[in-house]
This record gives sequence, C-alpha cells and structure tokens, in this order.
Amino acid sequence: MTYDLDRRTLLRGGLFATGLLAAAPLLAACGDDEPSTEATGAAGAIGAGSLRLSWVKNVEFAGAYIADTNGYYKEEGFTSFELIGGGPTATPAETDVVTGKALIGISAPDTAAAAILKGAPIKVIGAEFQKNPFCILSMADNPIKTVADLKGKKIGVQATNEAIWAAFLKANNIDPASLEKVPVQFDPMPLTTGTVDGWMSFITNEPNALRLKGFEVETMMFADNNYPLVSEVYVVKTETIEKRRATLKAFIRAQAKGWKENLKNPEIGAKLAVEKYGKDLGLELEEQILESKDGNKLILTPDTEKNGLFTVTPELIQQNIETLKFAGLEITAERLFDLSIVEEVYKEDPSLV
Repeated sequence: MTYDLDRRTLLRGGLFATGLLAAAPLLAACGDDEPSTEATGAAGAIGAGSLRLSWVKNVEFAGAYIADTNGYYKEEGFTSFELIGGGPTATPAETDVVTGKALIGISAPDTAAAAILKGAPIKVIGAEFQKNPFCILSMADNPIKTVADLKGKKIGVQATNEAIWAAFLKANNIDPASLEKVPVQFDPMPLTTGTVDGWMSFITNEPNALRLKGFEVETMMFADNNYPLVSEVYVVKTETIEKRRATLKAFIRAQAKGWKENLKNPEIGAKLAVEKYGKDLGLELEEQILESKDGNKLILTPDTEKNGLFTVTPELIQQNIETLKFAGLEITAERLFDLSIVEEVYKEDPSLV
C-alpha cells in the first residue's frame, strides 16, 4: 500500500509557506509580462499551455489526464499542453504561475489569499472541489460523527495542518482545551491501535487506505461543519484574465470535457494515473478508483450540475470569505475571485453544463 498522505504539508498547510510569502514582492514585480493580444480560432492557434498541479500525478487530476489523452486541449487550440507535477520539493503553484512557469495553477483559497495579501497579482477563476476534502477520520467502533463528539477525544493532527485545525475549531466555537491534540505523522495506522480517537485527513485518501486494509471507518467532513472552503482552485495572473481570456476559456472547455468523462466513469482517470501519468509513483489501481469516486462527489454538486463544473455560487464565495477570517485572512471576494471566464464559457456553450 502506497500512501499519498503528506500532500497537506504543501497544499493546505502551505497557507503559511515561507517560500511563497517571502517571494511575494518579487512575484508582484513579475506580473506584467503578458502579451496584449492572443490568437484564437483554429486548432493550434493559441500556442503552448501548461497547468501546474497541486500535487504529484495521482488520480486527483483525472480530468486533465483525460483532456490530454483525448486531445481536448489540442481541439481547443493549444499546440501543446504540459501537466506540471507538484510534490514535497516543488515551489508553490502561485509562484510558478506568476513567474511564468505555468499558465494556470491548482491551489487552495487560503494559499491563494495569503499570496494575494502579500502582493501576488493572481486570482481564482474556478474551483474543481466544491466541498473541502478535509475530514476527521475515526474507527467505526469509536465513531466521531459530529463536532460535539470531539469533546474529550484525542485527535491526531499533523504539524503542518495545525493552522487549518485551529481555524476549524474557531469556526465551530470549540475550545481547544476540550480535547487533546496529538502530534502525528501521516500514516493513519496509529488510529487503528487506539493511540488516538480521530485523525485529520483527506476524505479521498486515508479513509480508503484503511478500508483497503480491512478496517471499518467513520468520517466527519469539515465542509459539513462550518468549514466550506472550496478546493483545487484554478489560479492565474490577473493580467492573463485581462489579455488572454480566449486562452483561459479554451482551457476551461477542455477541462470540463475531461472531467465530464471521469464523472461518468471514475475508472478512466484512475487507470490513466496508474498506467501513464503517475506510472513511476507505484500507485495502486483499486485505491485510485476509490479516490476517483470520492473526488467526483466533491466536484459534482446540485450547484455544479445546474451551473456547470468549476462554477462557484455567490453564496459559497461569501462563505469562503467568511471562513478565511478564521485563519486570519481578511480579503474581499472581488480581490480573490473572478468567475467571469467560467461563466462566459457556459453562457457561450450551454451544452457543456
């Protein structure tokens, strides 16, 4: 069993990534090099494109794998399209976007907000995950189903997730002294031995890893308990929004086509992750299929079924802005989000919804 468990250290825990925040003044200075015009129309007219993934090439990016394999990027006018993997030694996606290494980056609202507040000229133009993937994992014979169940319990929290954990407690008016936070690493096996009662994890990851080992588990999602941050958001330079709208629309259309395929059959993306894009990672197909199915549940909601993939309703945007305050991030919706690209895509082609 391979564990894809330490991604939180770079993605969600990356909220306070010193490399990103220290580089913010430089990033702001690098944000003015976009061309003023762009070619549109015929296949290959846009030129090369690139997407910086938020983590290594596992099934989490199934839609992009399908778009690439099925030629959707090329159909939309890209001469080539590079999928740039992330990982424990990778720079933040925001850095790669602003310095021009990647056209688009996949990140999280908290990470993006922190960068913007430090001067990075970026915005979020869409979100894959409509529900935050963090959860509290517990054993079925000692379940934690509600925030009230946390009282008196020992909860395993990774050091790099402590900021998010603290924000979650604040959002739910939970006194940290009412429970015991236990420092842990990322392999959830101590949960199975009773060392802790609960484990901070991704709904798509550790629960499935334990299920495949034969354990019965319970999960309580942060998204269902006053922590409604969207996730896997698309981050681009503000100048790209202004000067390369057709390019970004082409990207959104290709992504939507790819994700719609994976929503129909989650095994497609899992197989591409295991056999092609993440071939060197030692991924297990059964686990990747389970992760793909759970990821699909975070992507497809009544709102995205109605409005289209990657859209975020005004109500959910405002909930995100309010939630970020629990992490000490005061930012306006207008400064963080610009959903106009995605909205225009579905207005121009309702069949994509």
